[in-house]
Amino acid sequence: MKPWYNVERVKQPGSVVLREWMAKRLQASKPVQKRFFEGAEFSRLTANWQATNTSGDSEILTSLRTLRARSRQLVRDNEYAKNAMRIVQNNVIGSGIGMQALVASSAGKLQSRFNDQIEQAWQDWAEAKTCHVAGKLAFADIERLALGQLFEAGEVLIRKIRQPFGGGQIPFAIEVIEADRLVDQIQTAKAPNGNMIRMGVEVDEWGRAVAYWLHPKHPGDYQFMSFDVQRFIRIPADEIIHLYMIERWPQTRGVPWMHACLRRLNDMHGYSEAEIIAARASANIVGFFTTPDGLPGDDVQNNQRIYDAEPGTFQQLNPGENFVGFNPSRPNAALEPFMRFMLRSMAAAVGVSYESLSRDYSQSNYSSSRLALLDDRALWRILQGWFIRSLRQEIHREWLDAAVLSGAVTIPDYFSNTKKYQRVRFKPRGWSWIDPTKEVTAYKLAVRSGFTTVSDVIADTAGGLDAEDVFKARRDELDMMADLDLIFDTDPAQVNDKGQAQAATPANESDTSPNAADGDVAGNTDDASDSSNDSTDDTSSGLDSSET
Repeated sequence: MKPWYNVERVKQPGSVVLREWMAKRLQASKPVQKRFFEGAEFSRLTANWQATNTSGDSEILTSLRTLRARSRQLVRDNEYAKNAMRIVQNNVIGSGIGMQALVASSAGKLQSRFNDQIEQAWQDWAEAKTCHVAGKLAFADIERLALGQLFEAGEVLIRKIRQPFGGGQIPFAIEVIEADRLVDQIQTAKAPNGNMIRMGVEVDEWGRAVAYWLHPKHPGDYQFMSFDVQRFIRIPADEIIHLYMIERWPQTRGVPWMHACLRRLNDMHGYSEAEIIAARASANIVGFFTTPDGLPGDDVQNNQRIYDAEPGTFQQLNPGENFVGFNPSRPNAALEPFMRFMLRSMAAAVGVSYESLSRDYSQSNYSSSRLALLDDRALWRILQGWFIRSLRQEIHREWLDAAVLSGAVTIPDYFSNTKKYQRVRFKPRGWSWIDPTKEVTAYKLAVRSGFTTVSDVIADTAGGLDAEDVFKARRDELDMMADLDLIFDTDPAQVNDKGQAQAATPANESDTSPNAADGDVAGNTDDASDSSNDSTDDTSSGLDSSET
């Protein structure tokens, strides 16, 4: 195709056609430039924005040791970092994650003879002397410690030791290993067995862990070091549970949960310390003595005219002297809003609300505080589910295998039907009501409407108890009141919700179920029975573990 311009004329310097052609080319390129993402723009304003495209492991390899050391230092020395870790431990673990065995018959009925046996054996084993290799940590303490290490260091290793401790019968115990013991300087593209070692973790071609390379002791245990730091031990992966949050894949190691705010938190810590020192220094200076310019006087030796002020005293001035008070403007009026800004940034990085992190509710009302609390609880439930999937399920399966093999739990056909006998519901902590009157009414309506179950309500609000625990305790309570001939308005069989005594009616004229509503038509016992059967069969709600 013949071009619209004369080639010879365009080539001539200063050609009008050349200038027009170049202008059209530049104009045509402008829309193309606008199609780029603004975040990818290169300009003088983004010249110092350095970013690289590296793998997750490459980023971690160059930063992990420093991140871990700084995170631990801040948790040790900074009150807000310490409180952030405590908040996570208290809300995710609390006093420990409970367990309810859910062994059921083929008809779906729970088999208490197996469930009670499993639950009792677990309670006995979970004491410190039998579950921990050193006999120092009960299982609930191990859970809190593991989560604390996840927050502080980004990862922790749980080693399964298959032998009894503390005179226990079950050959199974736990060793908690800090991530510092992983030999992260070992990097091989290909080991002699064909596997790859990435930061101390030996993986196969699919990235599945095969073994872990560890220092025999903590490499920073300088005061008590009696081992060769160049000697490593290889532990098969089936003995190790490597806990860490995966944010990219492949990602072989974990990073501290405060990694996004470590620098800001350190700046805040240093600034607040400087303000405190400035306030202390200012408080020690009351004022100055001055004399008119040019007035002769005696030479003042070192510190001879420095006075210590005491309450209720006055200092007599020499002739010609004046006293000028010192007003340091401390504490700094801008300190509090600045600290709030910094703490909000830290709270966003950690994933908790400002109110929870700072314990400062002066900037919020009831509605905003409630919204922040509910948002926090959504995060806690996510972390509870992750912790149960990552640690508790595997521990439970291996522990139950060992308990059956040792005879601590008697189940004749266990190994031919492990899925049946390993079925369990874990019971993480719940939370108390925020507005009890409104929330109890809302839960009651939700249960009656079929939107939820009593079991789910109890799991959310009863602090780690389950429906079976509550119902048994309730039954015992009602039996005790009946034996003592006591009537409380908490017994719906005796007192209605208006505080009036229930009228005695024949069983065939009224539904006597405590779940019946006031005014229900007689003869609905079949419906109530069907509902009861449906709720009994629904045993899979909550956080269950049925896979092996």
